[in-house]
Amino acid sequence: MSRRNRQHRSRRLASCVNSRPDPSTGTGRPEISRRAVIKSAAALLGCSAAPGFLPRSARAAAPGAGVEWYVTTATSPWQKRVAEATPGGSADVFVQTDTPLQAIEGFGACFNELGWTSLAALSTVDRESVLRELFAPGVGAGFTLCRMPVGANDFSRDWYSYDETDGDFALEHFTIANDLETLVPFIKEARKHGPALRLWASPWSPPTWMKRNKHYAMAMPGPWQKGVENGLRPDQVGREGTDMFVLEERYLRAYASYFGRFVDEYRKQGIAIGMVMPQNEFNSAQVFPSCCWTAEGLARFIGHLGPEMAKRGVAVFFGTMERPSESLVDVSLQDPAVAPYVKGVGFQWAGKGAIAAVHRRYPDLPLYQTEQECGDGKNNWRYCRYAWTLMKHYLRSGANAYLYWNISLKKGGVSRWGWAQNSLVTVDTEARTHSYTHEYYLMKHLSAFVRPGARRVEAVSWTGYENQLAFVNPDGSTVVVIQNDLAEPLPVRIGVGGRVVAPTLPADSFSTLVVSGRSTAEG
Repeated sequence: MSRRNRQHRSRRLASCVNSRPDPSTGTGRPEISRRAVIKSAAALLGCSAAPGFLPRSARAAAPGAGVEWYVTTATSPWQKRVAEATPGGSADVFVQTDTPLQAIEGFGACFNELGWTSLAALSTVDRESVLRELFAPGVGAGFTLCRMPVGANDFSRDWYSYDETDGDFALEHFTIANDLETLVPFIKEARKHGPALRLWASPWSPPTWMKRNKHYAMAMPGPWQKGVENGLRPDQVGREGTDMFVLEERYLRAYASYFGRFVDEYRKQGIAIGMVMPQNEFNSAQVFPSCCWTAEGLARFIGHLGPEMAKRGVAVFFGTMERPSESLVDVSLQDPAVAPYVKGVGFQWAGKGAIAAVHRRYPDLPLYQTEQECGDGKNNWRYCRYAWTLMKHYLRSGANAYLYWNISLKKGGVSRWGWAQNSLVTVDTEARTHSYTHEYYLMKHLSAFVRPGARRVEAVSWTGYENQLAFVNPDGSTVVVIQNDLAEPLPVRIGVGGRVVAPTLPADSFSTLVVSGRSTAEG
């Protein structure tokens, strides 16, 4: 190829890639620079090689060296396939292993009471098998970071807090007795299989006596929620943009101490809480446990919560955010008295519209996706495909952690407050059997291979391959998770560190390819 033609190809290549939308458009994809793409191509092809061919140094790698490949389809989950990393040829996707982006802290889900009661219907052997599959390193999903509620949430057996004694500012009646029946054994059993499991926590509602409406809920059941009662009166309804917590100093101090007692009591059970967020979905008035706060009210509380947690070595994140407005975070992060206590931000639901902007404003701040959207209890393949779009969005927007919601539910997944939701495991309580859902296998496609400390990297293409995520693990291995959303098989050539992996992806499937950090020629 002539010099003129090579220059034309480089200009066309850079133009195609630089046309990718900026995060400000809402896609969460960072713009790929001309230099980065040309560098990736050069690393794979070699500067002196004709386009489409590898340099001699890459040809030394042994064919088939160090590649694992797992495939999931709607009818056949977790199939092990054969793939090879070979020298020579062109690539459709270039993995930029030498340009690391955000570090990944972990993947996991939330410990909810209804998760434990569903698993309790199984035999001891089957329950242990499920927990081993979810938490044991190198066995299944290998979850390393999970969430739990502080008191009741929407998938608790019913409302409770740790202190419902009106005016008990000294917390003399504080107790986690309820949790000793459910959450404590759930977490302990999980940690038997994954002893390095990290935990963080958030409340859905403060004790009712600390709230202006003196009730755990903020909204009355709608006409579509037949049979659902929460006892809320019309005059007790809360609204977004108001502070339903009593913002007086004695209440703020008592609530910060409430968090401290929670951490202390769990520590006595051998369970360390590493981080807390002050309120789940602080903008939403719900029929289940909930509490609306303004951003200013939440900042005031963090000013009390931060010192209380600092005494115990527990971090505080702002959240959880479920509105697409980064200005809500700014109120705390631009307050010099509060900002030092805010060590990260959590996002879920509509909060996905703010994460990219927050990442741009505060690029060094850890960001968690805190709760995958919950589905409708059908656990079908359609929703699994939607979940993949959420994973791509959050991780491309800078998320350091990704968490599913319900670990396990009875078939149908209906809560105490009438909401049917998806889960990783479904349990037939009459037959005492269980099954893993499509979304479990999708989570496993990432969590089983992307280890804590991995770095996300770009996997770029100028020929329309945009349906993949890539990571480099601390051991140097590269993980590529890719969807074929077509109704027919899709051949794809993926360039990784001077080698090419060329699987044919089955129709309508998810694949994970793990390429070892060294070729056999490198020893």
